[in-house]
Amino acid sequence: MRFFICISYKGAAYSGWQIQKNAPSIQQKLEEALSIVFSQSVSVTGCGRTDAGVNAIDYIAHFDLSSDVKESKRAVYKLNAILPCDISVSALYRVSDDAHARFDAVRRSYVYRIHTFKDPFCTESYFYKFPVNVETMNEAAKKLIGTQDFSCFEKVGSDNKTSVCTVYEARWREVDDTHFEFEITANRFLRNMVRAIVGTLLEVGRGHKTQEDIDEILKSGDRCKAGGSVPGNALFLNKIEYPYELMKI
Repeated sequence: MRFFICISYKGAAYSGWQIQKNAPSIQQKLEEALSIVFSQSVSVTGCGRTDAGVNAIDYIAHFDLSSDVKESKRAVYKLNAILPCDISVSALYRVSDDAHARFDAVRRSYVYRIHTFKDPFCTESYFYKFPVNVETMNEAAKKLIGTQDFSCFEKVGSDNKTSVCTVYEARWREVDDTHFEFEITANRFLRNMVRAIVGTLLEVGRGHKTQEDIDEILKSGDRCKAGGSVPGNALFLNKIEYPYELMKI
């Protein structure tokens, strides 16, 4: 029987989602906790990989069990008691046996947070010391919308079959005078893609790149022409969407 599990985590202490030989990962911690609670070996498949230090809200993964879970709330309680304080489970539910957390996801959304004035309480936000023009950054972000090759924002050496993605939304939101959030939604993301996009848009907002430069960067497919990658601690995978028919059964 297949189940979806919904988790949130702070990525600072981990090498990312995927299991690594010599470093702790979210997947490893979750599999260990599930195996203890259900008294069987459990392998977990996530909706996607997050890099070292990256956070997630309502991340979805799937796993199989030999029998049904009669008290899902009790299971969630036990899992949270076992998992470290920076990983939490919010839901666990049965899905069809062919449902796939990664391949069936139709949309994924990320949020990146920045602050432009020193704030000791913003540990999951990037302190960007320079003033930015949000209007200019949003005009540049519009050029990301649509289906196109995003290899210019992809980490060099990635082994994916294609660099073509469809971006549905990309915009900056002003929380207040010194705190800003970038929100982006796509069918899929490349490795390091969001962090590279944010770094590039910040250069536009600071005046070091123009809106027109975004067109040339996209056409070039050259990672060196885009801006630098911003730190992972301020990045959140915050929403995964699935077809209606894959929901709880």
